[in-house]
Amino acid sequence: MLASKARPQIQKVLDPVSQWAARSSVSPDVVTIIGTVGVAGAALGFFTRGVFFLGTIVITLFVFSDLIDGVIARARGISSKWGAFLDSTSDRVGDSAIFGSLIVWYAGDGDSLPLVVAALICLVAGSITSYVKARAEGLGFTCDVGFAERGERLLVLLVAAGLYGLGVPYLLPAALWFLVGATSLTVVQRVVHVYRQWYRAGDPPSPSASTAAPTVPSGAAPAGPARRP
Repeated sequence: MLASKARPQIQKVLDPVSQWAARSSVSPDVVTIIGTVGVAGAALGFFTRGVFFLGTIVITLFVFSDLIDGVIARARGISSKWGAFLDSTSDRVGDSAIFGSLIVWYAGDGDSLPLVVAALICLVAGSITSYVKARAEGLGFTCDVGFAERGERLLVLLVAAGLYGLGVPYLLPAALWFLVGATSLTVVQRVVHVYRQWYRAGDPPSPSASTAAPTVPSGAAPAGPARRP
């Protein structure tokens, strides 16, 4: 929740850039795609080689596009479900590139099998966390809970990676193991939260399910399975 609370303050810093972009012909979808390519490219280009400080700086700059694209869309009145879908999908791509790059580093020059496992768990658990929320909301439940949402996870990892790149020992490994526990806890919290809603509501129908029962005319026999001639 920390990153969510910090978002308004960060947004004030980005407002001048966002307002300029909103007056221009820049498409928010293009901003989203550029940010995703930048995050993935920086992670694969720097983190896989153990260049953590510079990589963190570049990734952080592109991460800000995740805030700018939404402001542009709202300012120009072109917010859409497609934009929200693209933004969420791009987040998954960026996160996968970051943790995947750490897996490559620790499997190679980083030479640490335990940290390969830690980064892999963070990657998988992070994907499950996002899936649980999306699936729950698709079924009509709320799922805005969790100890470590995406913003918190990204903040912890980038701060740790940047300081580790400056020579602070053990910080990145400690951050990875912390995220293993925090992300796993978030998955459990969301599953329990959805279960409690389901238990109280008595299995409500999903929004996509048809609620209308087929009408059978009086005196008519129920239709049987279709037969081929």
